[in-house]
Amino acid sequence: MRAVPMADVEPTEEEPDPPGWRERAVSRSLDAARTRAEERVQRFLDAAFELIDEKGSTEFTIQEVVERSKQSLRSFYEYFDGKDDIVLALFEETVREAVTDINTAVGAETDPLARLRAFAVTLHEWCDPTESPRKRGKHRRRPISEFSMQLAANYADRVRAALRPQTRLLHELVTAAADAGAIEVVDVRRATALVQQTVMYTWFGNRLVEKPERRIDADATWEFCLHGLGG
Repeated sequence: MRAVPMADVEPTEEEPDPPGWRERAVSRSLDAARTRAEERVQRFLDAAFELIDEKGSTEFTIQEVVERSKQSLRSFYEYFDGKDDIVLALFEETVREAVTDINTAVGAETDPLARLRAFAVTLHEWCDPTESPRKRGKHRRRPISEFSMQLAANYADRVRAALRPQTRLLHELVTAAADAGAIEVVDVRRATALVQQTVMYTWFGNRLVEKPERRIDADATWEFCLHGLGG
């Protein structure tokens, strides 16, 4: 048999060596520790949510959260810096739940303008101050929203980061509606910000309205935004 010259042999990439027992053991240990940490954090969050649902406000103490979660104060401070930190975590969880719900509502529509309306109406329902009957979410949201507004001045980066997926989705919907000729906007970024702020903070204005029938509902808010967008 003729020997194959070295130049005729294509180089092959060497397969990486599988992890040794030490790497496998450490990896399993880290995975287990991560799972335990996630479970402990969730117990703290669930306890805080329960206290807010019962009290109707964020007037709870760290000790109450610790006792409700059946964990230690030391464990609490392993994961949170203090009360502000856990309330912001609750806000982030609520926003994440809202984005999932909004995506579902938007995904049920195909027309660009209908998708934009689904976003506005669903977001308004998430921000509805009455929450009676509660249409969206598992927990009372107004106390979290109110407290997060107080914290926004000191934790603006975290609030913006939590809202970023929502903002990104709205920007895509405004762009699609504009491209389809359903609305007329000069600056998509600015239009996105105005719609988001108008819908999100209607609840604050509604709190100043004594008679429920005079409060601005989701449909009225959407109609206002639609005209503002030149629809």
